[in-house]
Amino acid sequence: MNMQFADFPYLTAILLCCVAGLLVILFTPEKHATRIKWVSAVFSGLTLVLSTYLFCAYDKSQGGLQFVERIYWVPSLGIQYFNAADGFNLPMLFLTGLVFFTGVLTMWELELRVKEFFALYFLLVAGVFGLFMSMDLFFLFIWYDVSLFPMYLLIAVWGSTRKEYGAMKLTLYLLAGSALILPAIIYLVVHSGLNTFDLTALMQPHTFTPFQQKLAFLLFYVGFGILAGVWPFHTWSPVGHVAAPTAVSMVHAGVLMKIGAFGVLRVGIFLCPQGWQYWAQLMALLATVGIVYGAFVGLSQTDLKFVIGYSSVSHMGIVGLGLATVTVDGLNGAVFQMFAHGVMTALFFSSVGYIYDRTHTKMIGELGGLSRIMPVASAFVIVAALTSIGIPFLASFWGELLVFISSFKVYPVRGALAVGALVVSALFMLRVVQKTFYGPPNEKFAHLPDVSFGLGLPRMILIAVIVLFGFFPSLMFDMIATASIPLVNGLP
Repeated sequence: MNMQFADFPYLTAILLCCVAGLLVILFTPEKHATRIKWVSAVFSGLTLVLSTYLFCAYDKSQGGLQFVERIYWVPSLGIQYFNAADGFNLPMLFLTGLVFFTGVLTMWELELRVKEFFALYFLLVAGVFGLFMSMDLFFLFIWYDVSLFPMYLLIAVWGSTRKEYGAMKLTLYLLAGSALILPAIIYLVVHSGLNTFDLTALMQPHTFTPFQQKLAFLLFYVGFGILAGVWPFHTWSPVGHVAAPTAVSMVHAGVLMKIGAFGVLRVGIFLCPQGWQYWAQLMALLATVGIVYGAFVGLSQTDLKFVIGYSSVSHMGIVGLGLATVTVDGLNGAVFQMFAHGVMTALFFSSVGYIYDRTHTKMIGELGGLSRIMPVASAFVIVAALTSIGIPFLASFWGELLVFISSFKVYPVRGALAVGALVVSALFMLRVVQKTFYGPPNEKFAHLPDVSFGLGLPRMILIAVIVLFGFFPSLMFDMIATASIPLVNGLP
């Protein structure tokens, strides 16, 4: 595999920004809440700058792994600190930096235990960044667990709506996934006979037998798939979305669910291509059920956050369907959809969080005519809803289009069902917009202020990204293709 070593350790610098930010927060006295928020904004902003630079600096004509950093950690066990960037993880690193920074700005009004919140938030995001950039299976698993543990406290302490139940359910489900991933990693490392956790070494042809690939891929698919909201392992997800505080909902739906899909791609598909081809039919079936199920259950919800939660299950099904096609277009569409859905759900939760903080309700029936009272805040939610529907020239449209084209070619019936479900999800999103923002306004909320420029800034940044990649999708597709074409062309 083509590798270009880094002149400067940009990937490690992103991690160090998270660690340095965490340490500064820990050493800042609790009483200086505003200072803690500014520290969080500066260090999260640095990760966004670095991840944006890497996204722009990646040489698409060369492709392969770039910005490579490799240090032998435990040579006797074949464990290395090995980071690299390619067409699959650069969109995810950019997405994480974007959601991280806008999440910090979204929580600017937080008053409860500010120091502990931002410290746990930085720890969570450090795990996410680490997983996306790691090319060593040992470190990838460590980062996976680091990204999960802070979620319990973040939801249980700062959440709402059955927060202890939501936090516990989420943690138990994701630990169950972790319990499948670790045995699969050890199984492959032992059977390779190479004494290494290096992904690039393990993915050489003929390293594993077809049976080993089929068994390991199934474990990876279920283990990572739990976090990706794959039906029927999705039930923790809407509950977790609803219980989590706003910035944690943004990271949860915007980035953590992508870890699941990315894990299936980076570990399952890279190491077990024959297993991927063998289980593709099952992947397509579960993805289609998830798309249809999420759309119809979302139709009956009365809580705004539950609507977004079930919409996420449906949209992540589209990612799963793209991966199941075993085609270049399917992979391109799936990764683009991961990015677009991440930005869209971050915008959704950030905007709904602002309205909830003012009205103290998420019930659709109680929120009438908000567009007359808070036109700017309402506009942010409406843009997110239109992106969710897949309106042309907003980012989600392109990922869905490619997935549906490739699924129609490979699985015509399932592709038709998925498109039909998309029509249903458009109905429930338009229903939510109509009931929440139009009609007679609720007099109880007539005095509420609209969003200020400062508090609206994170939503404006997210909308700008949605529109940018909606009008110029090739910025993302050209990047992803540098990884998807060699992967599919190299299939046995």
